Amino acid sequence: MKIALIGSGNVAAVLGRLMVSKQHQIIQVISRDIQNAQTLAQEFGAGFTDFSGKPNLSADIFILAVADQALEHLFAQQEMGNKLVLHTAGSASIDVLQKMSRNYGVLYPLQSLRKEMKLIPPIPFLIDGNTEDVTKFIENFALSISDIVKRAGDEERLKLHAAAVVVSNFTNHLYAIAEEFCEKENVDFGMLKPLILETAYRVQSVLPSKVQTGPAVRKDIITMDKHLRILAAHPKLRTMYLRLTDSIMNP
Repeated sequence: MKIALIGSGNVAAVLGRLMVSKQHQIIQVISRDIQNAQTLAQEFGAGFTDFSGKPNLSADIFILAVADQALEHLFAQQEMGNKLVLHTAGSASIDVLQKMSRNYGVLYPLQSLRKEMKLIPPIPFLIDGNTEDVTKFIENFALSISDIVKRAGDEERLKLHAAAVVVSNFTNHLYAIAEEFCEKENVDFGMLKPLILETAYRVQSVLPSKVQTGPAVRKDIITMDKHLRILAAHPKLRTMYLRLTDSIMNP
């Protein structure tokens, strides 16, 4: 397939590399910043332009890899005819694209993607289309780049997007708070990394609810009281500790 990428950030870069590795061709990169468009386009040997330029209509698929809030305003005046246009957002409705083309859909990568990744991790894709034929086409395309593809409408996709924020963004934020605590208390955060990996590995085969451990599950008040005394100098972490402990003890 010939692909035009609209966007030049993390998602555009990683998906572009994935598609090229699966024998698809990136023929154009379109970005708000012409320099960013040129930099990513050079990696793929593709043409480039900014948002004031013309899309290359020889592309089979136009993939919008831009911030969710930008979708409704992007190319609002651009008529793509019958060209297939896909957005990659988890929280945006499929219908934000209905003014751009008669054929449109969603190709949402349920994964944390960063330009600097040396290896591309497995990427589940949630897909949708405005007609059954379009959905089948997107599904076949997604299966050409991933082994994990699922049809999902707006509501299901939004629910999984919210869950993804909890398991990825919130979890990483807790790592950052723990890192700050360790630094201030002069203990080695690196000692926790094997535990982090083991916890992530465990939920690949067992439901998280079945393997919850720690003093809150055991209702070990003595240990929790010791923790809270240590955390007295760290009010933000202490508050989180109390709220999460209550959530575990009172599911």
